[in-house]
Amino acid sequence: MAYLDIVTALAVLQFIVFGFKVGGARARFGVAAPATTGNAVFERYFRVQQNTLELLIGLLPGLYLFGRYINPLWAAGLGLVYLIGREVYAAAYVKDPAKRGAGYGLSFLPVMVLILGGAGGAVWHLIHG
Repeated sequence: MAYLDIVTALAVLQFIVFGFKVGGARARFGVAAPATTGNAVFERYFRVQQNTLELLIGLLPGLYLFGRYINPLWAAGLGLVYLIGREVYAAAYVKDPAKRGAGYGLSFLPVMVLILGGAGGAVWHLIHG
């Protein structure tokens, strides 16, 4: 389970780093808090952070469900794919939002596999327990 814990910590740290990037973009482009609009590049950084939060909410329980009922090493591997996908997504989105698709797929698909696989494993365990 240590691999799973490391991936969990990395996912939360990645989200925090994205938050710092939003703060840096806020200062660089002169977008005073609490505004979330006013500069297109700032808005991209902000959307990366918010979109990451939306997926993080699914990733975390998915990691532990999959790790508990299927395989913790596979769960950690899928979590690493998610982390890489989020980095690809962030770089592409800030540069050109229209090119974020690959990064989105690399982060959304592992989350779905983790949640569905973990839920399926829990149901199987309940029935065959």
